[in-house]
Amino acid sequence: MNHDNIVSLLGKDGESLLTHECKTISKDMLHLPGPDFVDRVFGQSNRTPQVLRNLGQLYNTGRLAGTGYLSILPVDQGIEHTAGASFAPNPIYFDPENIIKLAIEGGCNAVATTYGNLAMMSRKYAHKIPFVVKINHNELLTYPNKFDQIMFGSVEEAWNLGAAAVGATIYFGSEESSRQIIEVAEAFERAHQLGMATILWCYARNNAFKKDGVDYHVASDITAQANHLGVTIQADIIKQKLPENNGGFKAINFAKSHPAMYDKLSSDNPIDLTRYQVANCYMGRAGLINSGGESKGESDLADAVRTAVVNKRAGGMGLISGRKAFQKDMKVGVELLNAIQDVYLDNQITVA
Repeated sequence: MNHDNIVSLLGKDGESLLTHECKTISKDMLHLPGPDFVDRVFGQSNRTPQVLRNLGQLYNTGRLAGTGYLSILPVDQGIEHTAGASFAPNPIYFDPENIIKLAIEGGCNAVATTYGNLAMMSRKYAHKIPFVVKINHNELLTYPNKFDQIMFGSVEEAWNLGAAAVGATIYFGSEESSRQIIEVAEAFERAHQLGMATILWCYARNNAFKKDGVDYHVASDITAQANHLGVTIQADIIKQKLPENNGGFKAINFAKSHPAMYDKLSSDNPIDLTRYQVANCYMGRAGLINSGGESKGESDLADAVRTAVVNKRAGGMGLISGRKAFQKDMKVGVELLNAIQDVYLDNQITVA
């Protein structure tokens, strides 16, 4: 997809998104993605040579290899949203081999999915594309449904099946978050000891985060603080939803805030809201990848491209998009993944 196609997909928001100047946090303060990112950032850290090797594999696979940007296919929805609801639109993805094939044919840096999926195909594919094992999940078979991330296996087993990285979710703000923080911190420590990279899904979760008809689960201040907790437990990469609003701390009247968070370090512009998320990832030393979100049908391609443009211009590191890709014919899914990647390959789309 060329630059003109990207502009066309952005529609009426195209000019404002592509020409926006960020006057909140200067890009000069950020550690931006680039070919030397692992050397420049993680080369100064406590990460072992084995971790650096696996990070190198992540950053040097697929169509974005050597750019410092990431395009990851995540398919844990079979547990998180039930397999039937997730795969009914395209039943070929009940077979884990097709999940891995989509990631490879789609030019992704890695495939992130369950122990079972990756273990079943380990010997055939572990050396062909980096595996990210999702080690905890929220399962929906408990009745009534509850929302809690529980461990599904050991970090050692992720290493045994050939994983380059492990991924986990913490529901920050939930009653169970303290336990999840401890569990995931311990798992990430062990993963680093074994030489694997770590990716954290930093999601806010609390019914009280919805107030007066506004959903502050996607507020920049709340999600950014979740990011800051995530990098504190040594997540190498942070996965976060794209912010849609701000002022969650003030509206719900909890935690602590400062006026400058809203009038100097951010604005109403989606790029500025996302830049504040990047800032809370140690100014980009841990890369921010935003999630692609649910499939909405015909608007999926335009939505995915818009999210990629906002993430890239904010100083983010890429996109992790699943349902928009695998709930379609594989050829269409590959085209969508390639369109996302084309945003990061387009030199005319710069960091704001």
